[in-house]
Amino acid sequence: MNDSKKYGFTTTILHSDRQKSIEHGSLHKPIHTSVAFGYRDARELAAVFQGKTPGYRYGRQGNPTVSALEDKINRMEEGLATLCFSTGMAAIGALAQALLRDGDHVVVSSFLFGNTNSLWQTVNAQGCDVSFVDATDVANVEAALTPATRIVFVETIANPRTQIADLARIGELCRQRGILYVVDNTMTSPYLFRPRQVGAGLVVNALTKSIGGHGNALGGALTDTGLYDWSRYPNIHDNYKRNQVQQWGISQVRAKALRDFGAALGPEAAHHIAVGAETMALRLERECANALALAQMLQADERVAAVHYPGLPTHPQHALAKDLFRAFGGLFSFELKEGIDCFDYLNRLKLAIPASNLGDTRTLVIPVAHTIFYEMGAERRASMGIAESLIRVSVGIEDPADLVEDFRQALGT
Repeated sequence: MNDSKKYGFTTTILHSDRQKSIEHGSLHKPIHTSVAFGYRDARELAAVFQGKTPGYRYGRQGNPTVSALEDKINRMEEGLATLCFSTGMAAIGALAQALLRDGDHVVVSSFLFGNTNSLWQTVNAQGCDVSFVDATDVANVEAALTPATRIVFVETIANPRTQIADLARIGELCRQRGILYVVDNTMTSPYLFRPRQVGAGLVVNALTKSIGGHGNALGGALTDTGLYDWSRYPNIHDNYKRNQVQQWGISQVRAKALRDFGAALGPEAAHHIAVGAETMALRLERECANALALAQMLQADERVAAVHYPGLPTHPQHALAKDLFRAFGGLFSFELKEGIDCFDYLNRLKLAIPASNLGDTRTLVIPVAHTIFYEMGAERRASMGIAESLIRVSVGIEDPADLVEDFRQALGT
């Protein structure tokens, strides 16, 4: 494969390992399980630790198998550099751990995934002011900015109600103000959308979801797109200013979050995710098509009160999603009419599995208010538009007719 030629998305992922030296002609980067790396010359070891020579120090800070995955993710996002973490939540937590200080201010979407919402509430309680705003309109973000605002954090598509942030206009606002713009791309994936096209400086991906795609490995990634001018960021330590300006942010995250906080991705998980990523485009094409077919069927049924899916023309941000994304994603949610118990409905499904993951090859369903958003309480759920009957669906790659019939029969005769 000639690296100077620009190939398509899947071709690039399939052959990325072979762009660098790979042991014994292996087609996949082998799994390197060692946590320590020895050197014949002690001076070389010192040079690696000082950042003067490329190399590996300790498994918590880097590993050849993990590095190969980081390169793969970086190619997907067309980034400058990528770091992998043990989970997607660890990648988000790295932002606070490495880049924020007491007195800083962060603006985040009010429709964030439950665990992410909880994490930012924790950050808020620890000395950083966090404002939750409706990010579907850039005006709400702008109104929340203060001189202390360091980061604006949004998701591409909200989980589970599928609201879509005003991505491009928020990116332009952040560019004008010199604020770091962070976009969580998990719900779209790099195949459906690249946040760098709306000016994101950092991109989060939960590798557990669509990128790994088989529900067999946890992982997360943080990609620096190269678009943010780190000389404008006030919290960079002098140690990391010895690097080129573009490297300041990712160097500090590597040291202050990955090294110090220790949420490292293991090589076995990295291997699972790397292999799963090879079929991401194929899986997502099927998942998106299945999601649209299911959403259309449910919307047409009088026993369904509402369906929330960007692929439906009735969705408030349908036109925006159509403009930004390759397809509308593999997740949607719906509400049943009063009198139909959501648990009884779920128990009548024969193929869809009650489970909490996303982006699996199998279709997964979950009653949102009673599980992943239960801890928030009824008042907070209501403010986020989460009905007590809301069911989230992560659509898999099953045959379309089988899925449609399963969701139809569960509604009853």
